[in-house]
Amino acid sequence: MTTLLRKPFGTHGKVHDISAAGAGWRYVGFSLYRLRAGESATEHTGSNEVMLVMVEGKARVSGAGTDWGIVGDRMDVFERTPPHCVYIPNDEQWSAQAETDCVLAVCAAPGHGGHSARRVGPDDITLTERGTGTNTRYINNIAMEHEDYCDSLLVTEVFTPAGHWSSYPSHRHDEDDYPRITYLEETYYHRLKPHNGFGIQRVYTDDGLLDETMAVSDGDVVLVPRGHHPCAAPYGFDMYYLNVMAGPLRKWRFVAAPEVEWILERDS
Repeated sequence: MTTLLRKPFGTHGKVHDISAAGAGWRYVGFSLYRLRAGESATEHTGSNEVMLVMVEGKARVSGAGTDWGIVGDRMDVFERTPPHCVYIPNDEQWSAQAETDCVLAVCAAPGHGGHSARRVGPDDITLTERGTGTNTRYINNIAMEHEDYCDSLLVTEVFTPAGHWSSYPSHRHDEDDYPRITYLEETYYHRLKPHNGFGIQRVYTDDGLLDETMAVSDGDVVLVPRGHHPCAAPYGFDMYYLNVMAGPLRKWRFVAAPEVEWILERDS
């Protein structure tokens, strides 16, 4: 069985707990809480900075010595409304007390004390369209390189309509050779509508030494240590994913797979 596909531990509590060391890489961590109303989660960030993303529901969040109030108003991720998030630097504590049943993602990467804690979204996040035809998808940029909120983290949400492709044309960001390409590890947290659906993600390198194609279910996480990593949403099933990326340089530069370069040239 592939080591790149991570199933949730269950349906309640901390259902994902992926550290950089546990993933076999250096930068990205990802965990996910599914809390019932009244339950809480508390963590110390340690050497990492974190972006807390309220995927669904509401919680009262505090961290870095500040009460950030009630975070969240999106009760179903497929509403496509902008998420409510809180950035917490390294060497700080945070806690979340669920006001409703909620899903809280914890996106982590090395922190260097370069940014202060802050709320992110929803007012500064705008849903944007990307791609053409059946490559069209919709993006909520939470903290990409133009949003100077973080030391290392790059975080974004993507909504892919049924029958469409995403993270496509196939591309990779697995070399530290800026400005041509940057080295970024990446996780995909997938959701499907209806929930009993499935999506497809392939992770492959040009030399074929890594080539894995996975059926992803609602709630799964896919690790992308290197290589190209396109997704497909079958007819009848909308796909959402939350991306977390990080590497030695907080820039997103990629190289297309040779077989799809002509598509980028045509659509540019």
